[in-house]
Amino acid sequence: MTVSRCATMTDVTSTWTEPSNTATALLLLGRGSDPASERGVDCPGDLPAPSDPDLVARATAAKAALGDRVFVLGHHYQRDEVIQFADVTGDSFKLAQQAAARPGAEFIVFCGVHFMAESADILTKPEQKVILPDLAAGCSMADMAVLGQVETAWERFEDLGIAGDVVPVTYMNSSADIKGFVGRNKGVVCTSSNAKRALDWSFEQGSKVFFLPDQHLGRNTAVLEMGFDLDDCVLYDPHKPGGGLTDEQLRSARMILWRGHCSVHGRFTIDSVREVRERVPGVNVLVHPECRHDVVRAADYVGSTEYIIKALDAAPAGSAWAVGTELNLVRRLALAHPDKQIMFLDRTVCYCSTMNRIDLPHLVWALEELVAGRVPNVITVDEDTAHNARVALDQMLALP
Repeated sequence: MTVSRCATMTDVTSTWTEPSNTATALLLLGRGSDPASERGVDCPGDLPAPSDPDLVARATAAKAALGDRVFVLGHHYQRDEVIQFADVTGDSFKLAQQAAARPGAEFIVFCGVHFMAESADILTKPEQKVILPDLAAGCSMADMAVLGQVETAWERFEDLGIAGDVVPVTYMNSSADIKGFVGRNKGVVCTSSNAKRALDWSFEQGSKVFFLPDQHLGRNTAVLEMGFDLDDCVLYDPHKPGGGLTDEQLRSARMILWRGHCSVHGRFTIDSVREVRERVPGVNVLVHPECRHDVVRAADYVGSTEYIIKALDAAPAGSAWAVGTELNLVRRLALAHPDKQIMFLDRTVCYCSTMNRIDLPHLVWALEELVAGRVPNVITVDEDTAHNARVALDQMLALP
């Protein structure tokens, strides 16, 4: 969703205010812990202290010692101290593709989260090792769709006699198990960039779509890009009997949305949009389609992470932008474009807490382990799951 206007603010000085180092902020940055709620993963051996002044030199030396044997991937939401060592930066699917395009790299060090490393393992050669520097770097959205729960939902569709009309579609931000389920059931994987193409294809195969795991991307794509009504969408809640839906609701629905969301993008509210418009007259509001439906409707521009980056690169000097996506990326874009006023859409700290578990000490530890001949934290997807997941990924690549 776009509008033709692009507000220009003359005599604007681009500023950036760092979030305060509160206990909550430190936890979100991965520099604190909450034993009551975090599982956590200990690293065998000695994890360097974050205060070690030699961390950058150690990472540089270890990466140089490994040479072409190692290929480091850095997600856009990763912190700067890690991004500086990435050979390639990008979104989750682009990084998995880049890993597959480096068959000569013995080790793929993925500075992202668990489902991303799984995708890299699925697409790379069996002899290549995909390493996640901290195994606690998961994804709350991906964890909201558990295979057993999804299979229970599908059994409900079968009992109602509608499974033959339902095409499963899963967002890239899902576990290998879910991608494998979708592949087994003749569905497709999508990204935030190609979600409409995936849905167009799916509705050529069947009359209903079962969209996993992000309800907001599914709803926003169907309603805002394909002209569906909100009433065409129902929300399946795995924690309620029968998903919280009646037989008639499932029979009449066109989009069956899984009750999942991104914990970062879900924080942005319509009040955030109203507040920034009042505070910065003429501001352009640019958000990710994982945001809530009312936020996306209120925004001026909506698009994937790559779209957001390109939009700000192309924006005129002096223009003002409030961006609704992960804070590390927004901060990096603001510093990269001092001639533009780029700000975070919300005033509250909103890091991706699990992504931020991959910090410089964990990266140094992983690289030095490889130099020492030890291969830590290898992510491996079993052969059957990988095969079925690849079927769904290949269908995505074949989309018209």
